[in-house]
Amino acid sequence: MPGTNLTREEAQQRAELLTVDSYEIDLDLSGAQGGGTYRSVTTVRFDVARGGTESFIDLVAPTVHEVVLNGDPLDPAEVFKDSRIALPGLLEGPNVLRVVADCAYTNTGEGLHRFVDPVDEQAYLYTQFEVPDARRVFASFEQPDLKATFKFTVKAPEGWTVISNSPAPEPKDNVWSFEPTPRISTYITALIAGPYHSVHSVYEKDGRSVPLGIYCRPSLAEFLDADAIFEVTRQGFDWFQEKFDYAYPFKKYDQLFVPEFNAGAMENAGAVTIRDQYVFRSKVTDAAYEVRAETILHELAHMWFGDLVTMEWWNDLWLNESFATYTSIACQAAAPGSRWPHSWTTFANSMKTWAYRQDQLPSTHPIMADIRDLDDVLVNFDGITYAKGASVLKQLVAYVGEDEFFKGVQAYFKRHAFGNTRLSDLLGALEETSGRDLKTWSKKWLETAGINILRPEVETDADGVITSFAVRQEAPALPAGAKGEPVLRPHRIAIGLYDLSDAGKLVRTDRIELDVDGELTAVPQLTGKRRPAVVLLNDDDLSYAKVRLDERSLAVVTEHLGDFTESLPRALCWASAWDMTRDAELAARDYLSLVLSGIGKESDIGVVQSLHRQVKLAIDLYADPSAREALLTRWTDATLAHLRAAEAGSDHQLAWARAFAATARTPEQLDLLEALLDGAQTIEGLAVDTELRWAFVERLAAVGRYDETEIAAEYERDRTAAGERHAATARAARPTPEAKAEAWASVVDSDKLPNAVQEAVIGGFVQTDQRELLAPYTERYFEVLKDVWASRSHEMAQQIAVGLYPAVQVSEDTLARTDTWLSTAEPNAALRRLVSESRAGIERALKAQAADAAATTH
Repeated sequence: MPGTNLTREEAQQRAELLTVDSYEIDLDLSGAQGGGTYRSVTTVRFDVARGGTESFIDLVAPTVHEVVLNGDPLDPAEVFKDSRIALPGLLEGPNVLRVVADCAYTNTGEGLHRFVDPVDEQAYLYTQFEVPDARRVFASFEQPDLKATFKFTVKAPEGWTVISNSPAPEPKDNVWSFEPTPRISTYITALIAGPYHSVHSVYEKDGRSVPLGIYCRPSLAEFLDADAIFEVTRQGFDWFQEKFDYAYPFKKYDQLFVPEFNAGAMENAGAVTIRDQYVFRSKVTDAAYEVRAETILHELAHMWFGDLVTMEWWNDLWLNESFATYTSIACQAAAPGSRWPHSWTTFANSMKTWAYRQDQLPSTHPIMADIRDLDDVLVNFDGITYAKGASVLKQLVAYVGEDEFFKGVQAYFKRHAFGNTRLSDLLGALEETSGRDLKTWSKKWLETAGINILRPEVETDADGVITSFAVRQEAPALPAGAKGEPVLRPHRIAIGLYDLSDAGKLVRTDRIELDVDGELTAVPQLTGKRRPAVVLLNDDDLSYAKVRLDERSLAVVTEHLGDFTESLPRALCWASAWDMTRDAELAARDYLSLVLSGIGKESDIGVVQSLHRQVKLAIDLYADPSAREALLTRWTDATLAHLRAAEAGSDHQLAWARAFAATARTPEQLDLLEALLDGAQTIEGLAVDTELRWAFVERLAAVGRYDETEIAAEYERDRTAAGERHAATARAARPTPEAKAEAWASVVDSDKLPNAVQEAVIGGFVQTDQRELLAPYTERYFEVLKDVWASRSHEMAQQIAVGLYPAVQVSEDTLARTDTWLSTAEPNAALRRLVSESRAGIERALKAQAADAAATTH
């Protein structure tokens, strides 16, 4: 029997053989308060194309009690191995399989996750099945193209609520019997159970009513802003139903804020699970509300793209996620009444930078990745699958036209409802509506890896009139180790011309849109025009490419970046500057100077918070180590000055308070943090509430001011799950060998920590100003890594592999030690990829540090 790792070939063979009709799943969760295992009974009906053959069904369970195929009992000891139950001698036509097993609750966020709330000491359950974890709860043919109906029956403790894909029935004797679902894939089925708090409403349109529900734990109920969540949800329903010309395909829509969730959210049909950090306990900036709204809309878009129509195999995972990302941002930007019409600025500022970063790693891959097996897909929820794919869809919309794009999507949904598709099905529909041949476009954009660079080439006469203008396209070599060849692509871009107004603002005076293809594209439309102050390629961010400014534009932008009247061109210039810093084309100290000169004029709070993170990263990793402390001092002084100058009670004030807390270092600055905590000092308008208090406590712990006594006292103020995580971070952050050893042991030597607490400990353990203290753990990391990978679930192992990599030890020694491990440890492809990506971060930081040191000498 092969192991838990289903291959594409096995899935194809099984899909050719089987047609699955229905599942009936009975779960006894009545003992959930105590944990352990629960009884799972699965009855699955399926047809077989050829009789007398064999196949297998997937199951991960501590014990299998019964396997009955077509009335004949099979010996579980003989047919169940690892994660598969062998099914010999299948009948041609209908077959019935019954499997009785004991399945296990998890604390890893995979399968059926069990969490006990420290506030009420009640257990709360939820499922997370993507990619292959329905098999942890019931026996299933675990692949997206074997759709079926699912009927869940659940016995739950007294007083609990159970939510699934179908509307909730009235329980009888604590047994909940749900109606069968429509035909859907195993990975989007769901069960959420516990004494959850709920708020209900309804969406009404064209005579149809869709019940809406929002759920969270009672300990978070006082913070649940249900009206705001319902408002975003209704805007999404209106916009998607109009654009897709297809009514919402399920009978109700619940959104469940659940604890210790690994991702942002999950698109279970009609029962979306969302991380409950999105129920904000303290003041957050509008950027946090915008991100939450995008998550809500992303999952709602999946109800059509992903749930109604599902990819055949995981190589089209990108299309699933990219489509949801693109349409969620488009909805935020265009839906009537949206609070975030500037959402494309946020996309350029966060999603695009994630994509550019991912696309320059040795693991870069075509958007349409080659997914050979489940191991491949588990590490492929990355910046290319989500962000580059969405960027390229935005390019595709510009290429075919927005109306033609959505007409194609409408035809696609009607043609393939409740079925499975490949990329070619969508492209075929778009070709029909747009008249464009997308085969060449698809080959260059979706089947190749890497990123292009666009540079303007401008010549003027003595009077400043443009005599020639062209766009040069480059295809840099792919990173070492990456597969494929660099390629030039067709780009649909806008060119923006900006001039300084009398008020000193950069205002767009002209814009042209054109196709750029090949190495050099002449732009005769600009010949004869007066040369503007700034020429901005890829204005409006239509295409996916790194953009460089010509020398004159760069000089103006360096002085006036904060003076663009619109947020999107500012974000594009900020992103270009950050990209140049990462590419060692702009010294870290010059990036800091650029940010300090322009950030005070930046109105977009999401951009401000990104700049905070990027400056700190640039100083910690990309600056010449001998200059690091001076740059940190300069930055920290600036954060405090901006904090004191910010408008009282504003988002900017809160963001600067957090930036200051992340880097406070002098005795006077740390005294201020303590004084703000105990109330001895105040800053007008700054509410030092629960989450901000923890930010201060974690910094004071990291510099050795606070120890166990103060951390425990703060936890007493906040005896919640979030407080437990913050306390774990603060303890791991303390700058002592004992604290580091304790944190390391709790993560590496034991597997008892839940996923969210493990993540919190890792976050505290790694402190950029504790390099010497952490140095001995480089060797220990490589000694334990392979065993950890083999013995933990995927989510838990990936947290450790990425989080504990010695990323702060930027040295040739770290590169050499990594290379030795890669060449001798023989890791599987997924683990090799994660370590290679981390290694690339060290390599990039070394180049940037050298560039920063060189800038000092000039």
